[in-house]
Amino acid sequence: MDIVETLKKLLGESGFAGFFQNGGWQNAVMIVIACVLLYLGIKKKFEPLLLVGIAFGCLLVNVSYFVGLTEADALYHPNLWNEFLDANSANYHSYGYILKNAGFLDILYIGVKAGLYPSLIFMGVGAMTDFGPLIARPSSLILGAAAQLGVFLAFFGASASGFFTGNQAASIGIIGGADGPTAIYLTTKLAPELLGAIAIAAYSYMALIPMIQPPIMKLLTTKKEREVVMTQAREVTKTEKIIFPIVVTIFCVLLLPSTAPLIGCLMLGNLWRECGVTERLSDTVQNALMNIITVFLGISVGATMAGSQFLTLQTILIVVLGLLAFCFSTVGGLLVAKIMYKVTGGKINPLIGSAGVSAVPMAARVSQIEGQKANPKNFLLMHAMGPNVAGVIGSAIAAGFLLKVFGG
Repeated sequence: MDIVETLKKLLGESGFAGFFQNGGWQNAVMIVIACVLLYLGIKKKFEPLLLVGIAFGCLLVNVSYFVGLTEADALYHPNLWNEFLDANSANYHSYGYILKNAGFLDILYIGVKAGLYPSLIFMGVGAMTDFGPLIARPSSLILGAAAQLGVFLAFFGASASGFFTGNQAASIGIIGGADGPTAIYLTTKLAPELLGAIAIAAYSYMALIPMIQPPIMKLLTTKKEREVVMTQAREVTKTEKIIFPIVVTIFCVLLLPSTAPLIGCLMLGNLWRECGVTERLSDTVQNALMNIITVFLGISVGATMAGSQFLTLQTILIVVLGLLAFCFSTVGGLLVAKIMYKVTGGKINPLIGSAGVSAVPMAARVSQIEGQKANPKNFLLMHAMGPNVAGVIGSAIAAGFLLKVFGG
């Protein structure tokens, strides 16, 4: 046996050699990006529950790329999903074909493509969220709707750029809703080739809310407006909290059937929380199930970030448009809240309008912090939770509308 030749062969067939051929440099860059994302998630605590999983999924797919896409032990096979999405392929939308040839990450990704993980995340969010502030002040729904402004402005901007199709523009726009699961759900239905970039943009901006929103809040409101102390909202009865998710489900799903997976799961989770007879189910959804789905969702989304698909001009544009979407959503909520301030004779603090984006409860906390900076007697958290919860519903409805228009 020639030991030298054997070592040369092993080295030549290893992943390290792959960095120098067939676009391997792209995977090398993505490995560096994955390490940066791991740093941001672990050290800087940017949405760590999902970002760490997404980053490690990105790392896995790019280090295993050199195994060879036809090898049985490859973790992820972009070619399989390309056939799955190709209407001219004999394997178009064939999950059986995927299962027969899948790697580990392909199996996990099926839950994303089928819309399973985002819907179950919504169920957990519903079980963890108190809709009382929204029920007590129904006008919060207006702020939640206004905060979807960035969704549609980014959609029109992406469409006008000429770089994106209508489906892709719709997926980019939903970043403005500041709702990661909704962005993932819509993107897997309309533009799965952009999933990695859109997921990273959506969760990054959610994590950066304390940095992005305050300058906009100060720019668009006066000190007098920020000092407004809002009165205590009325007490919401148990019966109201039980009836609310049922009524919202009936109305929203009949209005836009495409919202059924997200709205239905959100409201079912909340009903388990509020009805008083399903504590075990509510606890399971809030904790064990939520944690399991978060693990699967993060790793499988990261798997879509192969170097050849992620390092494109489109990705840069998505990041820029996503930031604009998020900023304009904040602007939309603030401007409508200023109108409500005028209409009510100064009883509404405009800062709660910025909480109309769907990042629960971080956006509401930012409203609270900025309110207390202006007036230490301000306690806006529960008032801001109304628009915040309305934003969750609003982003799901916006996604359902875009899915109806572009998804057929």
